[in-house]
Amino acid sequence: MISRLGRAVFSVVALAAVPLAHAADYPQKPVTLVVPQPPGGAADAVARPFAQALAARLGQPVVVENRAGANGNIAAAYVAQRPADGYTIFYGSISTLAVNPHLYKSPGFDPFKDFQPITLTNQTPNVLVVGAQTPYKSVADVVKAAKAAPGQLAFGSAGNGNTMHLTGLQFEASTGTQLVHVPYKGGPAALTDVMGGQIPMMFHNLSAVLPVAQAGKIRILAVADEKRSPLAPDVPTMAEAGAPGTVQIAWSGMLVRSGTPAPIVERLHKEMAAILATPEFRKPQESQGSEILSSTPQEFEARLKTDSQRMAEVIKAGNVHID
Repeated sequence: MISRLGRAVFSVVALAAVPLAHAADYPQKPVTLVVPQPPGGAADAVARPFAQALAARLGQPVVVENRAGANGNIAAAYVAQRPADGYTIFYGSISTLAVNPHLYKSPGFDPFKDFQPITLTNQTPNVLVVGAQTPYKSVADVVKAAKAAPGQLAFGSAGNGNTMHLTGLQFEASTGTQLVHVPYKGGPAALTDVMGGQIPMMFHNLSAVLPVAQAGKIRILAVADEKRSPLAPDVPTMAEAGAPGTVQIAWSGMLVRSGTPAPIVERLHKEMAAILATPEFRKPQESQGSEILSSTPQEFEARLKTDSQRMAEVIKAGNVHID
């Protein structure tokens, strides 16, 4: 006969084996990819082809679900409450995961306790752009104008506390200037006003401004990266242009709920890494200004920790508040 202790041990082992059994059969139903931006935006341009490729590799539909609002907090909080079973994937970004926890008193999630990173997917640097009608041809021109009229030269962004705003704060600190921040409800609205002459400049993602720059509607003066972009090789880095320390790279990546069984995380990482290595996925994204990445879960977590600390310092120094 099996003793009471033996039955207890058997029960514990049996229960522990249940998630592993489910992981071996994963996936048995459609998977949801939650995107924290509205349909049709820059995030969708990456998420939807990625979801199609992932569905083909998993043998189950991968449904994109857009949950916009609160700078991504709504979507992140939603995923943080979903079961840790690998059926809900979050397309997270530096803004939602590394910036928002330092801006909001109650964002509704903890990026380190609630999420298991799988892989980084893509990144694009922020750039300083000016309207084609402005006299500014270089960062030096902007700095000269800003110092001649402290607190008068305006720059736009997608809203208070986003990475475009924080790039502006870094720029001020590195150049010793005082600018006026004009927050908009989204990057497209700010970019429209830069093109129309309502504001002279803004900091924006390279992938978002490259087409209009090529059309001659704006000028890109510098890249907030440590290296030049192959898509704009003639544009200097901020350090080369006289604004050292202004580095802001908008990255995104795939995550699931913390506690998701390791075999599922490993399966997802394997399939996602394979997608990110294919020319079919890479080339369209690279042509639009995105640099395709691929990382281990550990590398993703390390970058999140580093950028979270860095963004906390910028936010504190700039005295930025949301609520």
